[in-house]
Amino acid sequence: QVQLVESGGGLVQPGGSLRLSCAASGSIFSINVMRWYRQAPGKQREFVAGISSVDYIVYADSVKGRFTISRDTAKNTVYLQMNSLNTEDTAVYYCNTELRHSSDSQELYAYWGQGTQVTVSS
Repeated sequence: QVQLVESGGGLVQPGGSLRLSCAASGSIFSINVMRWYRQAPGKQREFVAGISSVDYIVYADSVKGRFTISRDTAKNTVYLQMNSLNTEDTAVYYCNTELRHSSDSQELYAYWGQGTQVTVSS
């Protein structure tokens, strides 16, 4: 019912910047929260940042001060501005959401995007 499409990944040198986007489409009544996760080779998937429908924001300690999460409610889109990138940020970045399909039910449904590769290398 819902599709999440990430974009904006690529190759960047250490110290550089990238902005990731994740657009949600389909049967959406309201979005409760949108999050970014990442997974590097040989490591577990880890939380990066999240933003709620009331703009409550949480960052992982490893990205505080460097990454900024934001959203465009009208476009059902979440962004991740990544600055001062280093090689430890290399990973596949995934978008995740919890949302309501209908005004008739408060039940939340979770969806994941396909991921976008971010490679930081000189």
